[in-house]
Amino acid sequence: MTVARHAGARRAGAFALEICAVAALYWGSAEIGLLQQQVRGQVTPMWPPSGIALAGLLLRGPRVWPGIALGAFLVNISLGPSLPAVLAIAAGNTLAPVCSYALLRRAGFRSEMNRLRDALALIFLGAFTGMLVSATVGTGTLVLTGVLDAGEFWATWSVWWTGDAVGVLAVTPVVLLLRSARRPQGVSLFRWVEGILLVAVTICVGFIETSTTPLLFLGFPLLVWAAFRFGLAGAAPCALAVSTFAIIAAAQNTGPFAGHDLFTNMITLQAFNGSVSLTALLLGAAVNERTRTEKEIALACGQLAEMVTKIAATDRRPALDPEMTKSPEMTKGPAPPK
Repeated sequence: MTVARHAGARRAGAFALEICAVAALYWGSAEIGLLQQQVRGQVTPMWPPSGIALAGLLLRGPRVWPGIALGAFLVNISLGPSLPAVLAIAAGNTLAPVCSYALLRRAGFRSEMNRLRDALALIFLGAFTGMLVSATVGTGTLVLTGVLDAGEFWATWSVWWTGDAVGVLAVTPVVLLLRSARRPQGVSLFRWVEGILLVAVTICVGFIETSTTPLLFLGFPLLVWAAFRFGLAGAAPCALAVSTFAIIAAAQNTGPFAGHDLFTNMITLQAFNGSVSLTALLLGAAVNERTRTEKEIALACGQLAEMVTKIAATDRRPALDPEMTKSPEMTKGPAPPK
């Protein structure tokens, strides 16, 4: 009994620590996202907590939902407007990733994301469909409490929905990849130099994006390079960086975002971020799937060649019995005399 109690206490402690870790990650990523808020101090063009929440559910299972709820409550309690509204918004922020998780599990989603169908499921089920819940509940709550006018519903809803969706598309793949990240073995020096060069070019493109020159499109050749040379492991972080720099440019009203109203800038920004995430995920997943298929074909060919070699080296044909090689006439006795 004592051992069972200690084991139960350890499991309870581990569970509580897990919940606190998820809540802390949610709250910390929310503080980062709120640095670029656009509507009423709590609606942003990218909401990283939605990606953190979905990744936590995919990695640790549905039991971590209290951590998401706690983190959402701590974030919104400082934003108001009232306790019932905070509870409603926190509930929507919790229910959205849970719905996305359920849809992805039903679609057979794999956290390794080594198939094209996994990328498509994350895009259309995890991001675009699941995040409808948080945007609708959150914006509806702000309208019902009088914080927003009814005429501002759709503009706010669109920013909320695309912000949550982009958070899933940009953050969730990176977190899932970090879980399986390993120190590369047997990598050539040229490969290391190419990776460092990709990071340097990404930083340079980021400075260009945040300058007065409207050159956002420079991010797409970068995504193609990262996807084809490094797969999803290179494309996902690159997409997150490119989207982050674009958000900074929109917040500063520089580049293609200069001289436009908020609604126009949000349409431009979210279209760009959505295109970046879609390009990175689809290309990266396609390259990963092709690489996995090539490895499986090479393995099958190797096994087949090994089998042929063994068969050729070993004579497995059954030896014929000498008695059975004699003709029927030879087996007959002498003919009887006439």
